[in-house]
Amino acid sequence: MTAPSLPELPFALESYGPEGGWAYEDGVLTGSAGPEQDRFVPPGGDALEPASDAPRLLGAVPEGDFQLIARVRVGFASAFDAGVLYLHVGESDWAKLCLELSPELPTVCTVVTRGHSDDVNSAVVEGDTHWLRLSRIGGAFAFHASEDGERWTFVRLFTLGTERERASARVGFLVQSPTGKGCEAVFDRVAFRPTGPGGLRDGS
Repeated sequence: MTAPSLPELPFALESYGPEGGWAYEDGVLTGSAGPEQDRFVPPGGDALEPASDAPRLLGAVPEGDFQLIARVRVGFASAFDAGVLYLHVGESDWAKLCLELSPELPTVCTVVTRGHSDDVNSAVVEGDTHWLRLSRIGGAFAFHASEDGERWTFVRLFTLGTERERASARVGFLVQSPTGKGCEAVFDRVAFRPTGPGGLRDGS
């Protein structure tokens, strides 16, 4: 299936992983995960084992600082259903910023994988919709979340991979349903900015 093109993004997108039914119309991107689909390497498992997988829609981001922003709405049905902004720098190095049912309340969660995945809950949110932002600032990446897309709450700052891998990072969208029968997520108000945020912790 041909990946949709988003005019808001200065790069093409490609589908990875299981079929996600990705579609774009009138500024709204939708995708869906099938039963028990996830992208996670358990911390206590064997890092040489392949990661479980979930539908991803990714593109090679231009060099330099950037911000990828989207308002995310998730059709929560089962624990850990999520809509995700996804960062990929290598087969064993990738990260997720999730709006996730974790496991009973909608929550902003993050996962950073360096061979094994970690798993961090950030904040409980109201409802099924929240704004997420993924940024690159120099050699680091930052996650932020927002109720309104105007004032942003700092979630996480980290680095991944080598300098060369970071410079050629792929970013985009993922949908998961690790314990359920499937999940749909909607991404709208998608925006790309070729600069980093004004500050990490000042709400900008």
